[in-house]
Amino acid sequence: MDIKEKGCVETDNPNHVYPIFDRMMSRADKEELLHQKGLMVWFTGLSGSGKSTIAIALERELHKRGLLCRILDGDNIRSGINNNLGFSAADRVENIRRIAEVGRLFVDTGIITLAAFISPNNDIRKMAASIIGEDDFMEVYVSTPIEECERRDVKGLYAKARRGEIANFTGISAPFEAPEHPALSLDTSVLTLEESVHQLLEKILPKIRK
Repeated sequence: MDIKEKGCVETDNPNHVYPIFDRMMSRADKEELLHQKGLMVWFTGLSGSGKSTIAIALERELHKRGLLCRILDGDNIRSGINNNLGFSAADRVENIRRIAEVGRLFVDTGIITLAAFISPNNDIRKMAASIIGEDDFMEVYVSTPIEECERRDVKGLYAKARRGEIANFTGISAPFEAPEHPALSLDTSVLTLEESVHQLLEKILPKIRK
């Protein structure tokens, strides 16, 4: 079958063949079906800061309101699409790049996407925002102090990092850059989970109502 019969076109690069996107249902069609607007809520912060805990609680509250969500975090990304990546500087960048590309697909389908990743520096988060689209990207800084994160240390990661058993551990042997202009900062050593989710809902609901 000819390429054109399959609904594809060739690009200037002979190795690239892309579908004709104007034959696909549009984002507006998907959002109309779901009665919501797609959005990426990107949680950044140290290990143990509460990113995934907040994302899970937020998902439940949005679900109660009839809103479709998808959580992306280390558990479902590192065990699947990124299971061939390590923790070198290059692999960390590629990890976030792939997450952003997957997140963009969800957002373009009208799904509220909650990404919970350390994503330790501003450049890497700016890359994610540029892939997803600035208008669809809400950066949330879970600013819990390292002392509290280390006190929690459910997985024992900080203890191992202190002993030198984990190299390039963010906050111990690798730096973390706080976001320059987050849409919201949440310190879970001060705020309860309910208070954090309430603040998020106030920010998110006006953006996703259809």
